[in-house]
Amino acid sequence: MDLLPDPPHCPPHRPPLLPSAHRDTFPRDHLPPRDQWPDLTLAAAGLRYPDRLNCAVELLDATARRLGPDRPCLRMPGGEVWSYDELRAASDRIAHVLTDDLGVVPGNRVLLRGPTTPWLVACWFAVLKAGAVAVTVLAAQRPHELAVICDIARVRHALCDVRAVDDLVKAEVPGLKVTAFGGESATDLLSLAAGRPDRFEAVETSADDVALIAFTSGTTGRPKGCMHFHRDLLAIADTFSARVLRPRAEDVFAGSPPLGFTFGLGGLVVFPLRAGASALLLEDAHPDQLLAAIGRHRVSVVFTAPTAYRVMLAKLAGEPAAHDIGSLRRCVSAGENLPAATWHAWRERTGLSIVNGIGATEMLHIFISAADDAIRPGTTGVAVPGYEARVVDGVTMEPVPDGEPGLLAVRGPTGCRYLADERQRDYVRDGWNLTGDTYVRDADGYFTYVARADDMIISAGYNIAAPEVEEALLRHPDVREAAVVGVPDAERGQIARAFVVLREGVPGGEGTAAALREFTKGEIVPYKCPREIVFTDALPRTPTGKVQRFRLREPGAGG
Repeated sequence: MDLLPDPPHCPPHRPPLLPSAHRDTFPRDHLPPRDQWPDLTLAAAGLRYPDRLNCAVELLDATARRLGPDRPCLRMPGGEVWSYDELRAASDRIAHVLTDDLGVVPGNRVLLRGPTTPWLVACWFAVLKAGAVAVTVLAAQRPHELAVICDIARVRHALCDVRAVDDLVKAEVPGLKVTAFGGESATDLLSLAAGRPDRFEAVETSADDVALIAFTSGTTGRPKGCMHFHRDLLAIADTFSARVLRPRAEDVFAGSPPLGFTFGLGGLVVFPLRAGASALLLEDAHPDQLLAAIGRHRVSVVFTAPTAYRVMLAKLAGEPAAHDIGSLRRCVSAGENLPAATWHAWRERTGLSIVNGIGATEMLHIFISAADDAIRPGTTGVAVPGYEARVVDGVTMEPVPDGEPGLLAVRGPTGCRYLADERQRDYVRDGWNLTGDTYVRDADGYFTYVARADDMIISAGYNIAAPEVEEALLRHPDVREAAVVGVPDAERGQIARAFVVLREGVPGGEGTAAALREFTKGEIVPYKCPREIVFTDALPRTPTGKVQRFRLREPGAGG
């Protein structure tokens, strides 16, 4: 795979689509109209990929051939290690089951669900080798959420960890074939794969065939499917990872985000395998467990959110002798804004500089960042080599003067392509991706975060769409009205606060609040549930009936 030096100038473009290898043409048929695509800057980024490209082969098979099949690839908390060849063989056997037993054809969408384990990674590679499209979701997502995702992406096949099957079955998706793995039955995926050949001839997909659909919550609450090509998976490794993170083959990666987030997919699969490194896969990656794992497994590269760094700082301050982080050399932060105070506190305690960054599911991974001597605490950084970024006026799309706030606009070798979603027109304008963030750029090209430009709540690195939480609350029979806003929180950056109007005769109070929180945990992923619930007689509205959210963000609102 050629990685070229940056040419002095190459204008962005929207190259014509190559002939597809997909028999099921749904993904390509539902790409946005070409005039709504972002400009793609592959040539300007110094990237060149062949027309026929299967990223699973490039990340796994090609790396094993280049650096040796026996080198460590996936590590488990108990000490077990899979080599590159063992992962390749496992994924190839599963690919045989997909195509021979389950009838998966190129272009089919295959949902992947379960904790972060080597078998989930093997399933991901098997799906891509079979020419299908991976739709990786969170193990914690609830039946209603899973049903919506399956409907949007027309999912008919699912590979699911046996421990996470129940909610998927409860989703009652019409025609969905669920195959569990990790159990003891004869129909378990791993039982079926055990006797299959450990070599599979991967489908020669096109470089611009859809490889994955990653879902993100929109401010309307309906999730958006972000479609990314096979070449996109390599592009994020060949830009942010290769040019900013600069991993080494001996590195051990670990992190808190699961594979259902593209932040985790990049940090735990794409980046380490592209570099020939290994990844420690933690099913439970809360800060306490992550901190302990760093010392136990000699982790050298860690991916997590600012909230986790603050929790780990407290642990290090309280019990400095109990935690060995001497193996760490790279600490990456994304998912929410990294305050300068957190950066300085981490540096003072550990001697390490956090590599801050901003990414988006729509862009696949990080596109603004800085490392080493280029870091300026309090800023997100500069455009990752291969990407361009500017701060623009939201009406004219013209750049605003340095020092003035505006909307962050980005373009590069990856970009937003929503699956049949009208919100594509909002995210991409004039060839630029508008991330929904307000930023300020300085004269040296450094970008500083100001705020979200929409109603998305970012809490401890997780995106929470206020309308989605409102809809969950409104499904409770005692709730008449609900509005959710983000409010500042010292520990999490923001938390979700719900303002609730109850049905007449239902008392407010902590008992009712606790019952509502428990109810919403059964409707949506628990991290999206409101941490605070305020009962009010009415919601503030405009004369046309719209909720005045800015009034709910004011101190004392609802009191």
